[in-house]
Amino acid sequence: MSTPRFLDLPPYVRRLDMDTPRGTFAVLEALPGSGVPERCPALLVPGYTGSKEDFIAVLHTLARAGRRRVIAVDMRGQYETPGGDDPEDYTCTELGADIMALLDVLGPDRVHLVGHSFGGLVCRETVISDPTRVASFTLMSSGPAAVGGASAENAHALRAALPELGTEQIWALKLGPDAVAKGVPAEVVAFLRDRMLKNSTSGLIGMAQEILSCADRVDELAKVAHDAGRPILVIYGEDDNAWSPRVQAAMADRLAAEKIVIPGAAHSPAVEAPETTASALTAFWNSAERGAR
Repeated sequence: MSTPRFLDLPPYVRRLDMDTPRGTFAVLEALPGSGVPERCPALLVPGYTGSKEDFIAVLHTLARAGRRRVIAVDMRGQYETPGGDDPEDYTCTELGADIMALLDVLGPDRVHLVGHSFGGLVCRETVISDPTRVASFTLMSSGPAAVGGASAENAHALRAALPELGTEQIWALKLGPDAVAKGVPAEVVAFLRDRMLKNSTSGLIGMAQEILSCADRVDELAKVAHDAGRPILVIYGEDDNAWSPRVQAAMADRLAAEKIVIPGAAHSPAVEAPETTASALTAFWNSAERGAR
């Protein structure tokens, strides 16, 4: 679970709802604040049990570089975006179609798309289905297929416990005490509790199933991106404990993608090393736009 270090919105960042043909999505929107923005917008998609707040620390820096808009979104069923009661509504295919609807609303310019962790698997579906709306694609701390190791064990445990205990009991028995034991500030603990309780239970179950069973589509993505001329970045922390750095490096090679390893970061570079991460994203986006000219 990504844990923001602060919750106060930076300058020129605001909360709003974005209406699409597939529903209304809660977002954080960062605007440049001054000057004439000339660069393509960007859309940031969080991971499993995450939310748009996981990107708070990078939003202002990314927008300040001249982006028209930088948007971080709650996917359907996450935190402040409503979701249905059927776990089948939360497949990567369905969620990827939601992201495409958001790209269309952000148009007409192409959009730099960033997917963190499970969000990377979701956004991969978007790019494979139609790369024409995408200026570039970044896989942040994501992998080629289903997650394994301790992360898989945690997802299995959460999926099994949800129908019996519900989010409030799981928070009280496990997640809340863990956050307190890690020394998370009280206001952030309160936010994490609120986020967990507002998440759709069906969404948590459906997304857990996806992250535990997702097929490897790296070769498909590589072909689509190559044929469409869409650059890809694979970025991850040197101590990532979900998909290992070795697995992500191999995925980058298969994609012929640029690869950036963030020193001092684990699974959430936008939280753990925000300035380094924002600088890397900005440089990659600017290079992608120069190459498209």
